[in-house]
Amino acid sequence: MAENYVIWFEALRMTDVERVGGKNASLGEMISQLTSSGVRVPGGFATTAEAYRDFLQHDGLADRINAALAKLDVEDVSELARVGKEIRQWIIDIPFPEKLDKEIATAWAKMVAEAGSEDISVAVRSSATAEDLPDASFAGQQETFLNIRGLENVKEAIKHVFASLYNDRAISYRVHKGFAHDVVALSAGIQRMVRSDLGAAGVMFTIDTESGFDDVVFITASYGLGETVVQGAVNPDEFYVHKPTLKAGRHAILRKNRGSKLIKMEFTDASQAGRSVRTVDVSEQERMSFSISEAEVTELAKYALIIEQHYGRPMDIEWGRDGLDGKLYILQARPETVKSQENRVETLRRYRLKNRSDVLCHGRAIGQKVGQGVVRLIKSASEMDRVKPGDVLVTDMTDPDWEPVMKRAAAIVTNRGGRTCHAAIIARELGIPAVVGCGDATDVLSDGMSVTVSCAEGDTGHIYDGLLDIEVIDLALDKMPKSPVKIMMNVGNPELAFDFAQLPNEGVGLARLEFVINRQIGIHPKALLEFDKQPEDLKKVIRERIAGYANPVQFYVDKLAEGIATLAAAFYPKKVIVRTSDFKSNEYANLIGGQGYEPHEENPMIGFRGAARYVAEAFRDCFELECRALKKVRDEMGLTNVEVMIPFVRTLAEAEKVIELLAANGLKRGENGLRLIMMCELPSNAVLAEQFLQYFDGFSIGSNDMTQLTLGVDRDSGGPIASTFDERNEAVKAMLSMAIQACRKQDKYIGICGQGPSDHPDFAKWLVEQGIATVSLNPDTVVETWIYLAKELNG
Repeated sequence: MAENYVIWFEALRMTDVERVGGKNASLGEMISQLTSSGVRVPGGFATTAEAYRDFLQHDGLADRINAALAKLDVEDVSELARVGKEIRQWIIDIPFPEKLDKEIATAWAKMVAEAGSEDISVAVRSSATAEDLPDASFAGQQETFLNIRGLENVKEAIKHVFASLYNDRAISYRVHKGFAHDVVALSAGIQRMVRSDLGAAGVMFTIDTESGFDDVVFITASYGLGETVVQGAVNPDEFYVHKPTLKAGRHAILRKNRGSKLIKMEFTDASQAGRSVRTVDVSEQERMSFSISEAEVTELAKYALIIEQHYGRPMDIEWGRDGLDGKLYILQARPETVKSQENRVETLRRYRLKNRSDVLCHGRAIGQKVGQGVVRLIKSASEMDRVKPGDVLVTDMTDPDWEPVMKRAAAIVTNRGGRTCHAAIIARELGIPAVVGCGDATDVLSDGMSVTVSCAEGDTGHIYDGLLDIEVIDLALDKMPKSPVKIMMNVGNPELAFDFAQLPNEGVGLARLEFVINRQIGIHPKALLEFDKQPEDLKKVIRERIAGYANPVQFYVDKLAEGIATLAAAFYPKKVIVRTSDFKSNEYANLIGGQGYEPHEENPMIGFRGAARYVAEAFRDCFELECRALKKVRDEMGLTNVEVMIPFVRTLAEAEKVIELLAANGLKRGENGLRLIMMCELPSNAVLAEQFLQYFDGFSIGSNDMTQLTLGVDRDSGGPIASTFDERNEAVKAMLSMAIQACRKQDKYIGICGQGPSDHPDFAKWLVEQGIATVSLNPDTVVETWIYLAKELNG
């Protein structure tokens, strides 16, 4: 008997890729294998590749198609469009063979009977036998039709799915990847719809999509059907979940970012392909909230772990929350095919801007490269052929049909979209830097202007005016010699932590909180503690910033905790020494609401900063918020690799008071393995090193302040005395030597996190000879300093 043309999902496994394509085989695999683990996947049936091939045999259709494609040049965009359209119409015009028609009708009747209602809604999706294979992915290669009702509409949608194998981007992609057109077949998947039009949906990856860091699940979410997230029509909410912390049963959400979520896709009353959904605006109240709860983020991340473990590789997963039953469903899962395929072991390529100019606009950075060229502003697909090789493609959002020209671009910039949208996925696959979700790119960038597109500065991608100087650094990590000292890193920006963690390192010797307070929070802590006392215009600004968080104070604590947790997770289980805030009064005054709370000081550098600030009545409650964040990361999340470092401790009395204050706020030295480190950065610290060490578990030398205060040179002022500022001065070295010997004598931690060793490898060598235990460097100098020290000291 001939093979059935229709197979139910639960009868399929991953071994059926040749019969039903990657997507449908994966749905079958999850339904048959993971339902018992609690993973919910909506059921349905698939037409086979055999059904598709037999369908194409009508009237010699396959021969006509092959003949039309044999003479096509896919680089000719307009000819590609003409031939593609002609082939698709041929497919739609031909009726189904009787056997296929009958089997689809029988399966549909069974689906209706099981649902107990005629009024069921399905998604009809394509699943190609060469799509979603581990070495060849192409987001949105073929079509998806949502909210299809009734047998005739389902059959029409299946026809459109079959025809989609010959849309412009699919034809171009096969040529690009070297697939023969006729070896790829299509299966249509008919799957019960999850009512995420009334809930939320999105995409998640079991790997960080930018750095390839594999200890996190990255989740995007927005209201309504997930197509808006996949297409890049919205800037979704983003969440990072730490896998080891999740497995330990603790609070594992490292950080979250609220997206603008301006529109959502919902059902219409029509039921046929192309007219069954519409987009509508999202209410302001919903935009200012997160689209899913932390409990739902955690549940999704658990599903992601189950799926990844089952498949044994990083996965790209689509999910939906049903607005009627409130449950979360997995709609699709396929292998992640960009970061997990890269050979990242031997060499690490880094891009660095050597100069800066005005930032014209910014959005979410995709990849870690820098691209530059002439802006080509494209309003619609009809203008695509204006994009020349090396142009910067700027548009509202890209459609998958644009793939043939996207590969010509030096960089891609869009108004809309998040990290999991088509533009982002295609840019990653093509290795092109992209900045998505800028909001105003098409307004501020004009055709013909020269720009530099930088994705090498963290989560945020910047478009700079003009062509800047770019440095490309290739690091050979497989040839690293043994280091004569533990080399740690200074990291301030949590957005770069996953990336920096790939460099050879012994952890983080200085994690600065200033970046998080300045960039992620931006508001003076006192203005949040005293929110009710603020003028109405300031309250409005603060409300917009803190939207999605419980209250003003919780926003400050949670945002700090997110930054600390991201750094801790990136390097876990290595030590991450977090320095509590060391802003000066002028820097605090520049935060929103800060002017009214800060003194005016002629020389803030030696003013109200460090430990003196923490224990002062005016600031103590602000410092306590930092303590709450640190305690949350260590005690609730279990990231006990975090150690606490106190800056600028002038006197022994300050040391005693600050230790008492930490203990009163749940950060007691020795409890839960907590080490307290002191920045050794004033001459008083070196002179009285043994007495200061009674309160702390070690020192980390701050060479910048130690140099300015030993030599009496303001480190920020240039002018005629600027050249006097040198950490290698004998007086400075005498101070540092005293501090190192005191720590060694008491068998306590001694490291350095100041700028000196990053700037002067010979200074780093001297420190190692003195007996320093760790040298913490700026990430861009780690490899060269490491190699220098190994050469000089390993003998």
